[in-house]
Amino acid sequence: MQLASSMSPETLRKLAQFDTPTICNVIELFGVRPRNEGYMDGRIRAAFPELPPMVGFATTAAFRSDCAPGKSDAYGSLEAQLATFAALPGPPVVVFQDLDDPAVAATFGEVMCSTYQGFGSTGLITSGAGRDLEQVRALGYPAFTGGTICSHAYCHILHIGLPVRVGGLVVNPGDLLHGDANGVTNIPLSIASTVADYAQEFIDIERVLMDYVRGPGKKTVDGFTAARQEFAKHTAALAAKARAHLSQSQPS
Repeated sequence: MQLASSMSPETLRKLAQFDTPTICNVIELFGVRPRNEGYMDGRIRAAFPELPPMVGFATTAAFRSDCAPGKSDAYGSLEAQLATFAALPGPPVVVFQDLDDPAVAATFGEVMCSTYQGFGSTGLITSGAGRDLEQVRALGYPAFTGGTICSHAYCHILHIGLPVRVGGLVVNPGDLLHGDANGVTNIPLSIASTVADYAQEFIDIERVLMDYVRGPGKKTVDGFTAARQEFAKHTAALAAKARAHLSQSQPS
């Protein structure tokens, strides 16, 4: 977590100002991963799409509710899970992989989300389900789920702090996650601060095209082509700047 430990609260604040698709678009400029990787798929959806973007560092756990646990209860591992928060370089995002397929019961409810939020968590993601949705919405606590189920059944945590796979994305402890109504992405730590700095510039470039298609007057294919080419030119320049910045920051 060396890179994460040096990340400033200001960087996290900047990242939270932008929607997740914009963050994904800016990440693409750096060419650090294939465009079809690094984000969760459509199985994971925002339970409260009206909430602002969530940004934080993953604390991971595996979950099961179909079988009774040997010696623990529904909240028996919360203490161990909360203890992992202090090792993170910033606000925690709780990430659960539900090992039951399909999910049998809710991973979270009002009590768990209130607890996580009270200890500084900025959100929760589960490949399983949630419940107490109206109460959790009232907390203003972002949650991303694969569905909704009314009961907690035999819910228990199997392990904490190991890699998990949620929505097709492998999440490691300490990964930087960004999520909103559109879904959840991982932000590579090596470029996080630059992504935060370039996001507004990318939005400004998009306006070249958007101003044309939304502006007054008759639209023509030639006019659209010219606006699109202008957009592409500025995007390519920003991508070149991003990759140059990344190259300069790499150890020699």
